[in-house]
Amino acid sequence: HINDEFAKLSGLSTDTVVVGGAGDNAAAAIGTGIVKDGKAFTTIGTSGVVFAHTDKLSIDPKGRVHTFCCAVPGCWHVMGVTLAAGLSLKWFRDNIADNYKAKAEELGKDPYVLMNEARGVFFGLSAIHTKENMMRAVMEGVAYSLSDCYDILKEMGVTVDEMMACGGGGKSPVWRQMLADMFECEVKTLTSEEGPALGVAILAGVGAGIFKDVVSACDE
Repeated sequence: HINDEFAKLSGLSTDTVVVGGAGDNAAAAIGTGIVKDGKAFTTIGTSGVVFAHTDKLSIDPKGRVHTFCCAVPGCWHVMGVTLAAGLSLKWFRDNIADNYKAKAEELGKDPYVLMNEARGVFFGLSAIHTKENMMRAVMEGVAYSLSDCYDILKEMGVTVDEMMACGGGGKSPVWRQMLADMFECEVKTLTSEEGPALGVAILAGVGAGIFKDVVSACDE
């Protein structure tokens, strides 16, 4: 609990519980229920992440993915990261496809909803190709980079039975379908959009004694 001195400075009660939280991805795992073996999530935010829970310590000898203690006591998570995921599409929107922003405003839609309708690849471009083809290629490139991360996890013996999608890119049905095709598994979404914020709220609940432990709190 907070001490008397801090209570006076903040105006908070000394009954206020202080609970250890988690980093953004570890918190997202709690918020998406990734707290048991066989569960994983993919985030497409500014960066892209493939994150799997594991009860047994597993380290990639080539150092291509990260292994950390997770927010479930006595367990770990293995995480592959691509540093520009949603950021790549945002860069494309702002610098090459800026007309989508104006069109989206006119229609009262999110620009990314319109951008999801495009397709293509940056290979062997010819005079017939347009911005739409290049935009689809950015999305596919991000998905392939996340698929590379997923392949490393499988090499390490980390098995995944259930994959969740979160982050801004996780809202895109097109992007989720790309991931499902590449991962060869179902990619689900959450009713709550704020995975990390929900995760730390659950951790606070465990610390305050509202829940017995992290796993049962996520189940509930």
